[in-house]
Amino acid sequence: MPVIAVDKPLNLTSHDVVGRARRALGTKRVGHTGTLDPLATGVLVLCVNDSTKVVQFMDADSKDYLAWISLGAGTRTLDAEGPIDDTADVPPLTEDGVQKVLADFVGPLAQVPPQYSAIQVGGVRAYAVARAGGTLDLPARNVVIHSLELLGIYGSVEAAPHSFSPTPQGWTPDVEGKTFPFPAPLGEFPTLLLRARVGSGTYLRSLARDVGAALGVPAHLSGLVRTRVGRYDLSAAADLEHLVEANSIPDLDALDFPRLEADERLARELRQGKRPQHTAQGRQVVTLNGELVAVVDGDGKELKVVRAWA
Repeated sequence: MPVIAVDKPLNLTSHDVVGRARRALGTKRVGHTGTLDPLATGVLVLCVNDSTKVVQFMDADSKDYLAWISLGAGTRTLDAEGPIDDTADVPPLTEDGVQKVLADFVGPLAQVPPQYSAIQVGGVRAYAVARAGGTLDLPARNVVIHSLELLGIYGSVEAAPHSFSPTPQGWTPDVEGKTFPFPAPLGEFPTLLLRARVGSGTYLRSLARDVGAALGVPAHLSGLVRTRVGRYDLSAAADLEHLVEANSIPDLDALDFPRLEADERLARELRQGKRPQHTAQGRQVVTLNGELVAVVDGDGKELKVVRAWA
């Protein structure tokens, strides 16, 4: 079975979803292409059986989110898990002022991950130290935010839109659209609704913290929906309860690289792990008669196999 995009329910970890998929599909060989926090919902891409080979090539896919950032209250987890550990009055906000602040976050930047994260320092998970009441010195990581749009400023997360529909510009508020579940709010705090496109490794919880700091107040992520991962949109994602009947995507279609059609000799040499001469440059998906042969890196002189399929 190939690749399946599912709509992760609220309050389940990504590992929980993998476990349910293993039971439903009758196989232990299930992986995912990018963790989604328990308090977030939306697209989680699962790779099943031999399709687990493509996970390494999908980790770097860009992702789209709807993010609700509540201002004036900070939490150690940086989201609505809480509890609140810092508060401040929020000054009057204007859309122009907020948009100017958001513009500073677009592009490459160094982002400090949340203390409650799976990042390891010296073999220790950050969240394990945080749960014990400690902190780790987490180095900033280079990430990219491709776009950051302000969709509105609201008096609270409950007053902000919760129903959306897909449009060419992205998922947009629509009272007749899909309604997203939210974690229980920690109070009534002014809330920004953002539409974000980010690169691999970006933490939206850290973004919420940093946007708040740029506005001079503590902040937390009060809601998050992942609406796209690579070519997988939430509109086509399957419910977790209907995995067996879900539409799936072949491995070849899941790989978003230029395609190179091989002849029998080239395909054989790649499957043998050789480095045949070829003028192709960059990462390529090699096919033979439309079937997946390998993912390769070309330097204009020869092809180096990254992963081959028998």
